[in-house]
Amino acid sequence: MATTGQNFYELYRRSSIGLALTDTLDDLISDGRLQPQLAMKILAGFDRVIAECLADKVKARLTFKGHLDTYRFCDEVWTFLIKDVVFKMENSSTTISADKLKIVSCNSKRPGET
Repeated sequence: MATTGQNFYELYRRSSIGLALTDTLDDLISDGRLQPQLAMKILAGFDRVIAECLADKVKARLTFKGHLDTYRFCDEVWTFLIKDVVFKMENSSTTISADKLKIVSCNSKRPGET
């Protein structure tokens, strides 16, 4: 569980649910129904809750194969761009293909944390 004051990555704000939340908060701010400071607290809560839920609740596993096109390591963040990807869920014979995949990987502990 997270400690008070811990910051979480903002990766999931670009997901469909994160974008929907951001759009809704922007509309509420524009209408004068919500203060920007409260919207920032809501987004920080979203970052925390989505990270905790994914870590605690998601147990599914999958494997994938593809051709590594590009990789980067900058500011403690790995980014991988993979082409011609084939996914296979654990305990299933079904496969799914994609033209490209982007993986952004961050260390679960910030520098200086133990």
